[in-house]
Amino acid sequence: MKAYEIISDGGIDALNLAERPTPTPGHNEVLVRMRASSLNYRDLMTVVDAGSRNLPYPRIPNSDGAGEVLAVGDGVTRFAAGDRVAGCFFQRWEDGDITADGMASALGGALDGVLAEEVVLSERGLVRIPDHLSFAEAATLPCAALTAWNALVEKGQLIAGETVLLIGTGGVSIFGLQIAAMFGARSIILSSSDEKLERAKAMGASDTINYRSTPDWQDAVVKLTAGRGVDHVVEVGGAGTLPRSIASTRVAGHVALIGVLTGGEINPTAIMRNSLNFNGIYVGSQAMFERMNRAFAIAELRPVVDRTFAFGQAREAFHHLQAAGHFGKVVVEI
Repeated sequence: MKAYEIISDGGIDALNLAERPTPTPGHNEVLVRMRASSLNYRDLMTVVDAGSRNLPYPRIPNSDGAGEVLAVGDGVTRFAAGDRVAGCFFQRWEDGDITADGMASALGGALDGVLAEEVVLSERGLVRIPDHLSFAEAATLPCAALTAWNALVEKGQLIAGETVLLIGTGGVSIFGLQIAAMFGARSIILSSSDEKLERAKAMGASDTINYRSTPDWQDAVVKLTAGRGVDHVVEVGGAGTLPRSIASTRVAGHVALIGVLTGGEINPTAIMRNSLNFNGIYVGSQAMFERMNRAFAIAELRPVVDRTFAFGQAREAFHHLQAAGHFGKVVVEI
């Protein structure tokens, strides 16, 4: 079978398409024929900056993928050949709080990822995918969708009528928009592109702000909420946007810290004075994934796929993500 490999710190164009033996599932393991893999910013950074991450070469990239079960190893009881499945970002985080061992089981980093024709995954690191989704759509769920779900639902306890602030129109933010709409919440979304803001509006965004034409966007957010501030922020920007996100949040509001897209320093004073609730969000567990999939199936929620690439065009897919012109998710079909 074929698999892409990181074999050096040479970046995207150094990704190697290699022949590997078809893996054999061991005890409590499942062999999956991958049909699609979506790209996350974390995957891009792993490929672009592999050297600083001390990855063993070769390493198969990408955490997110969906496919069908080909075979199961001894002891597997939850899956059978033909099941449509997606891998969990963390192979050893089933439920409860994340542990050090769970953190050491991330696909496409600590472990080989899923940008391959066939992969072996742990039975406890798999979930069934909703029947209404294609493999390409389902491949977007393991990281971006579950991160947004964890931020707003699991940790944020989102309820109807609350207001959510979303930064940008990447995968996590667009899933946040869809989840907010599903729960009857109001959403305010930021982008530097008026065209993307119009698309977000058509998807149900209550209000939009262009952060280039409105650099002090926190003032606009506060004004839109009649001086109160938002209940939740899905903070994907990092330290560079966090001060404005804090200023946008109501007293005792919730900020879900997710991204590291921008640099800067954090002053904790405003956090303390406004009694803000902060959660560091790093994807989610298998149990969260299953709860999210049940909700998505009932709502028939469909992920937004910006563009799909053929397996042989995986390098082009990474370049497309790096250009940052996407709206939603970038997917490689296998």
